[in-house]
Amino acid sequence: MSQVLIAKDTHEALGKIADGSTILIGGFGAAGQPVQLIEALLDSGAKDLVVVSNNAGNNEDPLATLFKEGRVRKILCSFPRQHDSWHFDAAYRSGRVELELVPQGNLAERIRAVGAGLGGFFTPTGYGTLLAEGKETRVINGKNMVFETPITGDVALIKAYKSDHVGNLIYRKTARNFGPIMAAAAHRTVAQVDEVVPTGAIDPETVVTPGIFVQTVVAVPQTYPNQTSGE
Repeated sequence: MSQVLIAKDTHEALGKIADGSTILIGGFGAAGQPVQLIEALLDSGAKDLVVVSNNAGNNEDPLATLFKEGRVRKILCSFPRQHDSWHFDAAYRSGRVELELVPQGNLAERIRAVGAGLGGFFTPTGYGTLLAEGKETRVINGKNMVFETPITGDVALIKAYKSDHVGNLIYRKTARNFGPIMAAAAHRTVAQVDEVVPTGAIDPETVVTPGIFVQTVVAVPQTYPNQTSGE
């Protein structure tokens, strides 16, 4: 098994991001969001990006700042607007960013379909709404269905708890969320982790994302409220 790149910092980990790239960004709100990798993406200067994320950022966080700086051409997400999502809101209302609204289950399954080798799937979610316009529909077992296509990323930016030197990942609690499916859906996966441990130190039975899906790992130590030993 080949070793992944263990980067010295997030900028080395991110590497060159081409303008127009599709970036899968893990996280459910702040949980599992690779904040420091998004900051490196901001520093990279890449623009005209297509972002796939559960949400469009809050307040002045790095994800929201991508919209503030006009770096995003399009976003695919489930929950783009909250009371403090003013940078996305301003960009959308001014026509500077395109939104593809995707129900959360559909978003997860469209991403998962890539790693599963599926060409798409039929679902009742969204049928008969604006979200189904222009898409194939069928009646299957008496239910109206709409066809959804996979979402592939050029780069996935995810956060995990620990990695070994071949890129096997484990996650911390709900921070797992979109990480595993995004890692399997991108041409290149960069994982921000709390700790890199020797190969063999992670019980194979606990590995969630096999190293075959990970190209680069960078350690960004974190602290958590009420963290207990061994978490």
